Amino acid sequence: MDFKRKGPPPGRRGATRRRGRRRLDWQHFDRWLDRLVALAVVTALVMGGVALVASLVL
Repeated sequence: MDFKRKGPPPGRRGATRRRGRRRLDWQHFDRWLDRLVALAVVTALVMGGVALVASLVL
């Protein structure tokens, strides 16, 4: 008995793969929001430190 399939394998009908519909990935968005908040906190701390040093020196 010959069990070889004829034609293309199932699920692969062409050379290019179709991408699924891109939806908003909340995990990816949350990661960027965390980075943005961390950057804002670090900036605020640096500016506060500079202001404290400037007020003590001047």
